[in-house]
Amino acid sequence: MHHGRMAVIRELQQALRAAVQGEVDFSASGRALVTMDASNYRRVPAGVVAPRDAEDVAAALAVCREHGVPVVARGGGTSVAGQATGEGVVLDFTRHMHRIVDVDPATRTAVVQPGVVLDRLREAAAPHGLTFGPDPSTHGRCTLGGMIGNNACGSHTVAWGTTADNVRALDVLTYDGRSARLTRGAGPDGLPADLAEGVTALVEGHLALLRTGFPALPRRMSGYALDALLPERGRDLTRAFTGSEGTLGVLTRATVRLVEVPAARVLLVLGYPDESTAADAARALLPLAPLTVEGMAADLVAGPAAALLPPGGAWLFVEAGGASTAEAAARAEELRRVAGAGGHALVADTAGQRALWRVREDAAGTATRLPDGGEAWPGWEDCAVPPQRLGAYLRDFRALLAAYGLRGAPFGHFGEGCVHVRLSTDLTSAEGVRRYREFSRDMADLVVSHGGSLSGEHGDGQARAELLPRMYGDDVVRLFERFKDLWDPAGGLNPGMLVRPYRLDRNLRFAVLPRRPVDVEFAYPDDRGDFAVAVRRCVGVAKCRQTSAGDGDSDGNGDGVMCPSYRVTGQEQHSTRGRARLLHEMLAGEVVTDGWRSPEVHEALDLCLACKGCRSDCPVGVDMATYKAEFLHHHYAGRLRPAAHYAMGWLPVWLRAAAALRAGALLGGPARLPPLAAVAKRLAGVDARRDLPVPAREPFTRWWRARGGNAAGQGRTGRPAVVLWPDTFTTHFSPAVGRAAVAVLEDAGLRVLVPPRPVCCGLTWISTGQLTRARAVARRTLDVLAPALAAGLPVVGLEPSCTAALRADLPQLLPDDPRAAQLAAGVRTFAQVLVERDWQPPRVDRPVAGQTHCHQHAVLGDAAERELRRRAGLTGELSGGCCGLAGNFGFEKGHFDVSVACAEEQLLPSVRRAPNGTAVLADGFSCRTQLAQLAGVQGQHLAEVLSEALKSAGGTGRK
Repeated sequence: MHHGRMAVIRELQQALRAAVQGEVDFSASGRALVTMDASNYRRVPAGVVAPRDAEDVAAALAVCREHGVPVVARGGGTSVAGQATGEGVVLDFTRHMHRIVDVDPATRTAVVQPGVVLDRLREAAAPHGLTFGPDPSTHGRCTLGGMIGNNACGSHTVAWGTTADNVRALDVLTYDGRSARLTRGAGPDGLPADLAEGVTALVEGHLALLRTGFPALPRRMSGYALDALLPERGRDLTRAFTGSEGTLGVLTRATVRLVEVPAARVLLVLGYPDESTAADAARALLPLAPLTVEGMAADLVAGPAAALLPPGGAWLFVEAGGASTAEAAARAEELRRVAGAGGHALVADTAGQRALWRVREDAAGTATRLPDGGEAWPGWEDCAVPPQRLGAYLRDFRALLAAYGLRGAPFGHFGEGCVHVRLSTDLTSAEGVRRYREFSRDMADLVVSHGGSLSGEHGDGQARAELLPRMYGDDVVRLFERFKDLWDPAGGLNPGMLVRPYRLDRNLRFAVLPRRPVDVEFAYPDDRGDFAVAVRRCVGVAKCRQTSAGDGDSDGNGDGVMCPSYRVTGQEQHSTRGRARLLHEMLAGEVVTDGWRSPEVHEALDLCLACKGCRSDCPVGVDMATYKAEFLHHHYAGRLRPAAHYAMGWLPVWLRAAAALRAGALLGGPARLPPLAAVAKRLAGVDARRDLPVPAREPFTRWWRARGGNAAGQGRTGRPAVVLWPDTFTTHFSPAVGRAAVAVLEDAGLRVLVPPRPVCCGLTWISTGQLTRARAVARRTLDVLAPALAAGLPVVGLEPSCTAALRADLPQLLPDDPRAAQLAAGVRTFAQVLVERDWQPPRVDRPVAGQTHCHQHAVLGDAAERELRRRAGLTGELSGGCCGLAGNFGFEKGHFDVSVACAEEQLLPSVRRAPNGTAVLADGFSCRTQLAQLAGVQGQHLAEVLSEALKSAGGTGRK
């Protein structure tokens, strides 16, 4: 950055800090976190301000105005057209201005600050039987300010209208310091006198153009809604301001309408051959007043989700409400009769509906990766046509894609003619960008030819504003410019958006990334081996910013994991998206300039628990645990590492050495003697508040050898063999789990084998980023397992984190060794091998509490565990979230408070609520340790519970 520019920035920063009570952040990290939203665009701001109140907003605007610096208001940062990024000062309303001021059930209104997350408002309204009608798929993290800025919609707007339809009053500040209160029905009253006069003159001077220049359709979000200012439409300034993308004024408070929630709802999913047929059917449903008419194509559905849907190549998600489930179901049946669908599913239970809605809501993320692994991007994300034209438009749209050689999977609000799609455009090469410009012009003309709007929900931003003359013509666009100038004559609010726009191919976020793949340790097979491609998986939909682990989970059990550190700290840098943004900027090298040595990236990743929750819960499968291991490997290359990396990263070596010398007391002694424990923890980089685990006197492998080892089962002919994986934690800390597993597996008619020499998955080295060592450990392990792999024997894991490492990490570390892929394919969890064996356990008939291990949830899945518990009569659900210990994480100095807070979110409350006699299940050593140290509760592995049941029943499990 030029020295003169740096001096101006320093002066701006100092002036803001003197004027504003909230945080002022001009650091590289703070700026890097807001360079992007959920669009294709990237703009680097000078700094970020988190105002505490409206007075802070006014003070920040005054300073920026004095320095001639533009301002961009930002909420959840989920905009897909680029309007939540900017070069000047970004106002972050999520930090402090997120209060629900009032909920009034009598008037059915709420007063909110702009940073309120939609779901928090819905929760506050729910006890009164009310909700806020518009509900975009980002409802767990989008803010009301952002929704008003973009006129957000969602699946229920077919019944309850857009955000603009539900706004009653807005308090705003203009860039030049004027305050205004816009109230529905009040016309220009509430505006400063000169602004009111200018708006009135603009309208009265162009009545004919305002009456004829705006297409009539339910999802017209492009440009300013100047036709709402017509006398016959009530001179509705709240409507004209809503959807203005922060270009007119900065919102400080809003009064919004709430709507009554039906007492019961059912979901009808209708199957069709393709999306055009579904679109043709959608319009026939509208006269029956459904709550939703959503559509999506089969391209977006894969894996277990496909089993939830009726047969078809496309589906409509139609919701019906009523005073009772029976009434709602009757309305749904009436909808089905006119739908002309080939198949259908009618779902009345809440968990089933949530599972299906998650399939639809995650489409915004899953659409960014095509079935063959190719990338797809927003841009033509949400255009809309009259609903009666939707089927024909989609056919023409497919033809245009074919002409340009593009692919995309349509989904969206078919009842209102609004279609979302991510396209396989090449935005990384000059030729690809040129072709994208050509396609965009043709696409705009296609939408207009069907009487449509370039934007049907997310606004124009930078993605489409350049093309507004093709939709409205030059005369209307000049009116937009005059309207903007009345509110913001200095052009200080969100310049380049809506009027006098940036070119749609400027500021692309891909342009700053390296042109060639950087050298990395993991294979990244789903990202063409390119770390930059892996990092740009994060498109910014920000599901990781949801504040509850259960928000948007698949079955309503609250079993989501992502992102525990964000839920604890509430800071963007501790979300999966925030970390991905910092890695993106690290690769770009403009804001974060130290590459792999970056302290900003290291700080953000330090509180990543490597839970892998993002791998499964993120709609696009960002795997931050792998990225963290990669970063740590390079960050510490040739440098001294933290003590914890040597103590806990090399834990398998220390434990095996102590066991070989029969010197477990050398490691266990300090844990039992407080003075020695304090010294040991300080040397090992362990938090002083943590208790050190004590190794068992007899490791599992020694017990196994004393029992006769692999020769013990040789005489049992006809029994299929399995290899029981002797992970470090089971072997040295929880050998009772290994013994219990042997008892159960043998009762199931299996011959248990254990590797004859030490093996290790390398997890502790992977989690601390010591990947060269991890690779060497993995190769040696494969050598030991070679005979078992050659024989095709399944490998049964007991510790979920180690089992997940074998399944997911080893093939990425050793892509050149086919044995790694063979081992990954042959790995089974304890429950999986028993369910595959169709083993019937003895009845336990007890309720359960505890937690599904994060890696189990993210990598292995827990369907077999649920089935085995069902067979044993173990009732109830395990909690979601993360235990917070997460291997070495919760032991390391500086992590204790976050570790405890994670445990207090779901795990510990669920155990405290459990009645007497509950089986507290925790298959992971970390989860059991956290329960013991924080709650004084002894958790059990499922194998231990079933082994105890076998003993009580005299070994009556049935094969």
